[in-house]
Amino acid sequence: MIPLHRPGRSPLHLTPAAAKLAGLAVLALAVSLFPHTPLTALATLAATLGLFLLAGLGLGGWLRQLWATKWIIVLLALTQIIFLGPEAALIGTVRIVAILLLAAIVTMTTPTGDMIEVLRRALSPLRRIGVDPWRAAFTLSLTIAVIPVVASLAAQVRDAQRARGVRLGPRAIVTLLVLALRHGDDMGDALTARGVL
Repeated sequence: MIPLHRPGRSPLHLTPAAAKLAGLAVLALAVSLFPHTPLTALATLAATLGLFLLAGLGLGGWLRQLWATKWIIVLLALTQIIFLGPEAALIGTVRIVAILLLAAIVTMTTPTGDMIEVLRRALSPLRRIGVDPWRAAFTLSLTIAVIPVVASLAAQVRDAQRARGVRLGPRAIVTLLVLALRHGDDMGDALTARGVL
């Protein structure tokens, strides 16, 4: 899951948001297009750990983000093993996880307001076709910010069901959906009260 900003004074924290977002785009393309072997794929994953250390987020931060992607890893690995084989599954899964970890570094070292401003400037040419760049940028950044909230709600539902001795099932999805919609309503009310919507 994509985490929220963590204040700090590391070199990555001090790098401008535009440079980090551009770097993320370039690195994501490089990771996706480079003809990996299992060894280079794992080296790419190790390189994300180096960036976490550079950002002052440590091995623990890297492991937490890696753990947050566990279901993505399982789903990707299983489907790719079935259709592509073990080696391609390893390479494909590591590529996607590396990109998610790179995105996590950017969001953890960049204030949301800075990201909104960069996205607003990048989307400003769309004003000609009737798109409000600020609203589009705000929507994108709000989406990023809500992802960890939904993950937290999912963890609460899981913990509550385990505490009751109930196995996870379709009802858990319904409960999560209700909580997420309630959170969305509360957020909409708060934004309306502040005159944002």
